[in-house]
Amino acid sequence: MNESTNGELTVIFSDEHIVVVDKPAGLPTLPDGYDKTAPHLAGVLAPAFGRVWIAHRLDRGTSGVMVVARTPEAHRSLNMQFDGREVKKAYHALIAGEPPWDEYTVRLPLRADGDRKHRTVVDHGKGKPAVTHLRVLERCGAYALIEAKPETGRTHQIRAHLAALRLPVLGDALYGGAATPRVEGEPLIDRTALHAQSLIFRHPKTIEQVRFQAPYPPDFARALRALRSPEPGA
Repeated sequence: MNESTNGELTVIFSDEHIVVVDKPAGLPTLPDGYDKTAPHLAGVLAPAFGRVWIAHRLDRGTSGVMVVARTPEAHRSLNMQFDGREVKKAYHALIAGEPPWDEYTVRLPLRADGDRKHRTVVDHGKGKPAVTHLRVLERCGAYALIEAKPETGRTHQIRAHLAALRLPVLGDALYGGAATPRVEGEPLIDRTALHAQSLIFRHPKTIEQVRFQAPYPPDFARALRALRSPEPGA
């Protein structure tokens, strides 16, 4: 295993087949459609690893663990695993609201780009099946830290499902996260408080199951500490 840091991007593991990274919030997975010169994951990795192939994505504002392929063969293997729902993903999120359950599975069909704000929306007629398994990890008064394990891979799935439950992710203005508490006039966290915590898949070459984790970044950890206080945002 090899750990190194290129700026804010941490390489958790690399070999001749894959690179596993801890993507910082704010770094897009793919090139920006409007600014081709803006930094993106593949471009940041290129100086050290050459061309890489993207097998899955994290939203720009989401931090956490990702795997990219270094060969077309590895890319095909990873794509097959993601398409076949073999990859196990776990996200941690800070949400506004008090879930009336400790564990809950959301089964609401989703349609991407479903409204004027280009959000993913629940659509029982035209939506695609979407399943997210939720578990409360910690309750913090009117907020909570939860684990979300998406069984399917729809665009913005976790954010849309939580919004449908009226439990929006903190900092997620697009899906109703305006309830984010403020500290000294500043938002507790200034991005979507969603972190890809772990990833389990089969190594494309050895076929052995591997598991990688990414620790909370400073802004997420700081927000969680503040929510644990008796009066967050006071």
